[in-house]
Amino acid sequence: MSSSFPRLMRSATGAQAMIDALRPRRGRFKVPLAPVMFDEEAPMDERLFQVCDGVVDILSAFFNVSGRELRSHSRCERPVARVRQIGMYVAHVTLALTMSEVGRAFGRDRSTVNHACHLIEDMREELEFDRIMQTIENIVKTAFMRNGTVRR
Repeated sequence: MSSSFPRLMRSATGAQAMIDALRPRRGRFKVPLAPVMFDEEAPMDERLFQVCDGVVDILSAFFNVSGRELRSHSRCERPVARVRQIGMYVAHVTLALTMSEVGRAFGRDRSTVNHACHLIEDMREELEFDRIMQTIENIVKTAFMRNGTVRR
């Protein structure tokens, strides 16, 4: 796998370990975990930011990367940029947000989102990376999808 990928996620085993750590265990939580929620009455742009912020939080926990670094509007180290690109890709492909919407929410240009989507799609040719992406997509779908659509 690419050396620009965070150390924790170098293998499918590492990805599975992270999923197991994120998955609630029987008796571990007293209150059942609910899907990520946001203000249904908020304006569309605010809901868009809330959804993408939730995606960033999921990626931050999954890849053990600082959420502050992922939200930064400046350039950063390659591993952090790669996780941000994964977030943009997932928001566009899995949540069916337009590239312009994703760009606004991530503080990037639409063309940057386009570049990220093409880059991640090319990386998915590697089986191990594709498995990790499928896992992330499933987590995001579970958190944000209702009746086949994003909770907007």
